[in-house]
Amino acid sequence: MSSEAKQDQAASSSSIGAILAPLVAIIVGIFMVILDGTAVNVAIPKLQEEFVSSLSLIQWTVTGYALAQAAVIPLAGWLSDRFGAKRIFLISIALFTIGSGLCALADSAEMLILFRILQGLGGGVVMPISMAFVYRIAPKDKVGAVMGMMGIPILLAPALGPVLAGWMVDYVSWHWIFLINLPIGIIAVILGIRTLPNIERQTVAALDLLGIILAPLAFAALSYGVTQGGTSWTSTETLVGICVGAVALILFIFVELRRKNPLLELRVFRSGNFTRGIIVQWVSQFALFGSFFLVPLFLQQAHGYSAFETGLIMLPQAIASGLFMPIGGKLSDRFGARPMVLSGMVLVIAAALLLSNMNAGDGIVMVMLPLALLGAGMGLFMMPLNTHLIQSAPQNLVGRVTSLTNAAQQVMSSLAIATLTTVSGNKMKDLLTDAQKPVPGIEEWTSTFNYTFFILMFIAIAGLILGLLLRKPKIDPNAEPAAEAHMVVG
Repeated sequence: MSSEAKQDQAASSSSIGAILAPLVAIIVGIFMVILDGTAVNVAIPKLQEEFVSSLSLIQWTVTGYALAQAAVIPLAGWLSDRFGAKRIFLISIALFTIGSGLCALADSAEMLILFRILQGLGGGVVMPISMAFVYRIAPKDKVGAVMGMMGIPILLAPALGPVLAGWMVDYVSWHWIFLINLPIGIIAVILGIRTLPNIERQTVAALDLLGIILAPLAFAALSYGVTQGGTSWTSTETLVGICVGAVALILFIFVELRRKNPLLELRVFRSGNFTRGIIVQWVSQFALFGSFFLVPLFLQQAHGYSAFETGLIMLPQAIASGLFMPIGGKLSDRFGARPMVLSGMVLVIAAALLLSNMNAGDGIVMVMLPLALLGAGMGLFMMPLNTHLIQSAPQNLVGRVTSLTNAAQQVMSSLAIATLTTVSGNKMKDLLTDAQKPVPGIEEWTSTFNYTFFILMFIAIAGLILGLLLRKPKIDPNAEPAAEAHMVVG
């Protein structure tokens, strides 16, 4: 090796080594937040039992968390520019950690929901600020390698979350799902204080206060109204929730389109290709997050698996997603996003079909197979679809796409859970009425979940049909690269 090559290698190693310490602080924070996002799902049946609460109430521990994240994600860029990325990162990790401790102390479902919202407010800005932070401190010629290191917690946490939470629920206590965050959060804050560099603040436009109020109100009210539909679609609570949500949503859209610096840049929807792409993403996320919520319930209530067994059974989904994600990315570079979306949706449809035909006597393999198919399908088109959205957006608005898609992801998560909880609740009531039973047996649980997964299958079919409408974006050779644009937090 020549002396120049050795010097270049040494310089490369030193440049990565220089950011290794702050990178560890960021990875620890991200890992904690993502881990907690997937962990609570397997604890839902235990929380129902602990607080003697209905599923329609307990599901708000997940829905409230997602809506809180959706509310603050669009603020990430503004907050980091106004107050400094380091300060906001540390405050958000501290808030998430405090929220975790309070969740462990909750003695009612309502208190747990409130503290989960606090967690979501803290955790919502961690991911976008972390991505922007890393992009700023990474050597320009090593951004890909550094982002690859960031992918480790993003892929590992969803796989480990259900397993770790299941073990704690079965062998320790559900409280430890949240208590485990305390030492991790403290370590992340200490490392962050000592290693994260101070990035210069920037001048920012006035904050869109009206948007901040209307957006969470619209989505929370709509989710509440849909959830109350499980009791009665004509009840006062249902009608008020849906009407308030619809009015707030219309006002939000009107306000945002008139703002020079809106909370969410809705003008990107003027691109037809972008609009088609994000609708496909919403449909796929509805199916994905609905499955994340339903499958643990199905395994525990219809099949009788423990929480720990449920976490282990769900591992193939996360592993398959992690394996197929890089494959989808490489193939999309060659063939575009549409073939990846169509192939992935076919796998998702097959998974939903298998789940909708399961019965209580099926073996464990018949449960793992559709979960692996679901994970593989989502892994195939998740990144290609994100890239498609960035490339399809008007170039002057591309920096705002990440905030919009990330916030919409959390909103679709909450709506999926609220809708499917209502659908399954109504189906269960009908079955109990027909069978003249006061409490459900294994037949009722199985029939209820089969019916709900059958609906998810048709949602996935809708995504497949919409995927046919995608067109390969025309890329301006002089435009900012999509990978870099994706790192901009707007």
